[in-house]
Amino acid sequence: MLDRRKLLVGATALTGYSALARAAVPYEWQAISPADAGCIPGFGERLDQFVLGGQAPNIHGVIVVRRGRVVFENYFEGDDQVRDEHGRAHFERVAFSAERSHELRSVSKSIVGLLYGIALREGKVPPLDAPLLEQFPDYTDLPDLEPRRRWTIRHAITMTLGIEWNEEISYDDPRNGQTAMDRAADPYRHVLGLPIVAAAGARWIYCGGATALIGKILENGTKQKLPDYARAALFDPLGIGPAVWRIGPNGERNFASGIGMRPRDLARIGQMLLARGKASERQIVPADWLEESFKPQVTIRDRREYGCHWYLGEMVFNSADGPRQERWIAAFGNGGQRLYVFPRLDLQVVITAGNYNRRDQGVPPNRVLTERILPSLHLNLN
Repeated sequence: MLDRRKLLVGATALTGYSALARAAVPYEWQAISPADAGCIPGFGERLDQFVLGGQAPNIHGVIVVRRGRVVFENYFEGDDQVRDEHGRAHFERVAFSAERSHELRSVSKSIVGLLYGIALREGKVPPLDAPLLEQFPDYTDLPDLEPRRRWTIRHAITMTLGIEWNEEISYDDPRNGQTAMDRAADPYRHVLGLPIVAAAGARWIYCGGATALIGKILENGTKQKLPDYARAALFDPLGIGPAVWRIGPNGERNFASGIGMRPRDLARIGQMLLARGKASERQIVPADWLEESFKPQVTIRDRREYGCHWYLGEMVFNSADGPRQERWIAAFGNGGQRLYVFPRLDLQVVITAGNYNRRDQGVPPNRVLTERILPSLHLNLN
């Protein structure tokens, strides 16, 4: 078992990925004792036993950060998809560690959302209410052009384009929206030309194609490949170590789910959100963009809401001080990848897992959060 006090630095790239630009010196996290973090006695041991005892199957790593310092960090052995030099995935048993990168899957979408806000501040991309099709002037021959002209960038970043898209079926199925886009010779034309099933803004439909459009607008506006822009504008300022960004079967960067990094580096993003976009007093992401991103734009299932590529909601739970309801902000990824931020609690939680494509993939990380972490917290800190 990893000694949580050591908090080592460094990372190894995921096989089959394309590395980003050279990384800055990784940020070194400081530790905080469970007592100083407002956790009940035995918090870490109880959380370890919960995962190792099988109550939360195939969890790969858990990081809990409160007051800006790490109160719990541990990694476990589990099954994971490993990619060969050709990008083909197969399952292997892996002993995870602080130094090993992990696929973030659709957590990537939320990171792309942050990058849009930075580029918007720099005047490199259009505002959210700009017409979407104007950003793709070569596609004037799309079918049903009039309703598509009503699309704005906001509709893409809130996934309310209303196009026919289904990621509920297997990614091995050619009818899967992400799979079909990945196999298209021109993924952007493919997405923009899909049948319309709802009026723009009326309905949330989970759609990796929407993120692909946002990523392409970012590359066109910044005149950089998105991994390079991410490194300069977000990753280096946060002290994020080596990261990777997978390329899809069609040779295009996988904007929607391609990033891999160390879980502790994802926690740097969470800490920046708690600091309203700042790191070491430097404003990395504009505070007004975060405010816009975390404003509910559309209601989705399970009483959750969606902002600008971020999930939002209220959670009722039993804390160490009794029942509580708290607002949360989160990024979710296939397999159980999670970044949860609780602003009023000065708390963030990173969870990685390997339960890819399972209908119950959200259960293990949710149990870790709601049955072990949140019930262990004293809410009022001195």
